[in-house]
Formats: sequence, C-alpha cells, structure tokens
Amino acid sequence: MIPAFNGRSNDFASYIPADNVIDGQIVKPSGTTTVDILNPRHGKAMSTVTFGTAADVDTAVASAQKAFADWKTWPIRERSQILYKARDIMLRDLEELTWLLSHENGKTYGESKAEVLKGIECLEYGCSLPNLAANESLEVSRGVNCEMRYEPLGVVAGVTPFNFPFMVPLWMLPQALAGGNAFILKPSEVVPLSALKLAAIFQEAGLPDGLLNIVQGGQEVVEALCDHPGIAALGFVGSTRVAKIVYGRAAATGKRALALGGAKNHLIVVPDADVKLTTENVVASFSGCAGQRCMAASVLLAVGDVDPIIDAVKAKTEAMVLGTDMGPVISQAAMERINGYIDDAEKRGATVLVDGRGAAGPDGGYWVGPTLLDNVSPDMPAGCEEIFGPVLSIIRVDTLEQAFTLENNSAYGNAAAIYTTSGHVAKLAMERVSAGMCGVNIGVPVPREPFGFGGWNDSKFGHGNMTGWDGFRFWTRPRKVTSKWALQKDWNWMA
Repeated sequence: MIPAFNGRSNDFASYIPADNVIDGQIVKPSGTTTVDILNPRHGKAMSTVTFGTAADVDTAVASAQKAFADWKTWPIRERSQILYKARDIMLRDLEELTWLLSHENGKTYGESKAEVLKGIECLEYGCSLPNLAANESLEVSRGVNCEMRYEPLGVVAGVTPFNFPFMVPLWMLPQALAGGNAFILKPSEVVPLSALKLAAIFQEAGLPDGLLNIVQGGQEVVEALCDHPGIAALGFVGSTRVAKIVYGRAAATGKRALALGGAKNHLIVVPDADVKLTTENVVASFSGCAGQRCMAASVLLAVGDVDPIIDAVKAKTEAMVLGTDMGPVISQAAMERINGYIDDAEKRGATVLVDGRGAAGPDGGYWVGPTLLDNVSPDMPAGCEEIFGPVLSIIRVDTLEQAFTLENNSAYGNAAAIYTTSGHVAKLAMERVSAGMCGVNIGVPVPREPFGFGGWNDSKFGHGNMTGWDGFRFWTRPRKVTSKWALQKDWNWMA
C-alpha cells in the first residue's frame, strides 16, 4: 500500500504525496488546499499533502465503526499479537524509518533513530497489556464476587505534532488498539509521512482494515474530530494555546479529552554541581532536536557562583557542528520567530554568549545555531515564553529559594531539573518545583515506560498521563460486575 522510502543519507530525496488512509486504502483527501512538505535540511519540497475536510472525518468514522464491531470481540491477547508483529516490522525497517523521519522532520540521524526506538518501546508496553490488564476479581462477601473489566470506548482519535511524528502516535496507538478501540489519526500537516508508514506497518502486521484510519488536514479536521458524535475520546499533543482550545471543544461534546501543551522548562544549577556531567547534560537538553521538544531546557537558573559551569557550557556550545551535532529547525517561520526572541532579548539588555543567528547548514534549509543568552530577566519574553528552538536563557539568582520561586511562577509545568551533588538539595528541589516530570542531574527527564508522560499546570489539560497505565485507562472504561450464584447457609448482611 505504502512504498518504501529509499533515502539512506542526507542527500535530498522525494516521496509519495500524503493522502488519507481509510479502510486500508489510500484515498485522496476531499479538500482543495494542497501544500508542500518541506525537507527542513534542504528547504525543498519532498512531497505534498492535500487537506481533508469534515466529510473525510465522517468517512473515517464510518469505516472505524464497522471495523470496531468485530475488533472489540477479540481477546486482548489476540489483539496484542498484532502489536508484537508491528514491533518486529519496525525493527526490520529501522533504517528506512530513521531516514524518512530525518528527511521529514530535520532531526539528525542519531536523533531520528532514537525517536523510532522510543516509539518501539512504547509499543512494547502495549504488548505487555494482556498481563497488566488482567481482570481484577475478589470475593467481597460470602458468595458474592466483584470483578473489574476494562472495555473499549469505540472510535477514538489522536492529533499529533510536528516534532515527534513517529513516536507521539505510538504514545496513543498501542493502548487504544490493545484496549479494543478503532483509531483515527490526524498527523501534523507539516510532517504527515511517518504516519503513512505507521499505517503500512500495522496493515502488514495484520491489523484489520478500518481500525487505523489517517485523515490529513489542518484546523477543519481537528475541529471535526472534536465535534464528531461518533468519536468517544480524543488525545492531543501540541502548543498550549491550541491544547486549551481542543480540550475545551472536545470536552464540551462529552468526549474524554487529554491535551498536552507547551513548556518552559527550568534547569537549576547550584555551585556544588559536577561540572562535566552538568555541562554535557545542559547542552544536550537545550540543543537536542534543535530545541524543538516540550522537554527541552529553555531556562538555566544559575544559583550563586556557577561561572565555571557556564563557561564550560559556552565552550561546548561553540564547538557544536551544524548538520552533525544538531539539525535544522522545522521551517522558515520557525527560524524567524526564534531569531526574533534572540533579537528582543539583546535589545532588552541580555548578553549573547553564543549567537546562533545567521547560522548556515551544509545543505541550505532553515538553521538557527545553538544560542546562549546570559543575564536574562524573568520578565523578558526569552525568560518566560516558549521559544521552541535551540536557545538557553540564563537567569542569575542568589539563592535556591529564589530559583524555586521563579520556577513556580511559570505558567507551565512540564519539566524541571536540578544539578547538584547534594542529596538534601535534590530532595528539596523534587518537593518544591512545580512540574510533572522532574530530573536530578538529568535535563530531559522523560519517563521511560511504564511510567506515564504528562506535565502539570498549562502543560496539560485533562486527567492522567498520555502513556503507561494511565493511557490504557484513558482509552478504556471500567465495568464492575458483581455476581452471586447460590444462597449461602452462613450469609450475613453484606451477602
């Protein structure tokens, strides 16, 4: 159904148009808007995508409802066998998936491979669900038994972002499919190609047609997914502004909704921090994936005299090679927006320690070099707004208490970390920061499976986490069955 992507280097390669996948078939979207899918490294169109409409969502829901009627009767252990097969295919096609992701999104080869492998890890958690979701049963009284069952919701949907086009769908698909649902995926219109490969992988693994439908598009499709009465639950990952809108609109229709938004993650560095460990970790955190991830560090709260660490971070940042150590940003608009934050911070009095403006990569495209801003104040846009690029703002404070206050004052609450060799300081920070995912000497504290992914405050709207056991419970509903089959001779009031 979906041909192989043949690129195996950073040389430019084109690919098929991104169409809908409905009922196991490639279907041309019904909209009239067609846009280029740009390879960010080259700044050239590698494909096109035509936007779908609400009518395409209707068609996808009808296909999913038909497939769901049989799928929900499959035992969970049989559903999970398809996840096992999908995992094997992903490992077999690891190179192809890595290079497609790199061309589509702009990540380096190493970053792209890591994303695919993390997606496979999420899939492996789904494979374990037949054991984790075993029905709970207890004799609660003499002759009376209570049992908990997890049953599917029906047709569910997910809207995923540009920065992790392969991994984020796999935050949702394994739990939703293992739980017995049919799934409609709306990938980012900027990076819709990896989703096509996911559809091909699950089809080859034996997933019945209609259980994974893909609808391409933009705002109209997202709104149709929120509004459609045939969709029981919606997961979303994107910016806070859109997450808040999507959560409110989907919840207003009675859907379950979980929407993950943006971040302004703080790294707290104290004088006793290990210089080498902290330097490596801080640079990797703010520059990895060109800073285009919700877990990236964007503010370094320098407590007291930590100049030796800042000097080491500066030296390592200056030594980075674009195209090898870091990829491009996603688009011309992103490049201009990020440069605008740097310009604004400099005008307001910040010191540009390392300047990424005007950087050029090896193949053209959209580049911002890793940038360090010192003496940033908390009220500067660079100090409090999400930049979503390779920019680290250094805010200097005198005390740990001041650092906690600044971190707590942020509207976001995705991630926070502290660098220290003191167990007491680390414990204090883990009690005081206002974030759902926290690190001690780890600047990208992404929870590994089975621990769920999800922040606090304006970084998340809805209850629970997107991955792990919370994810399975989000895509299913509990049924409690209480039964009694015989009159007990020694019954009491509870029987």
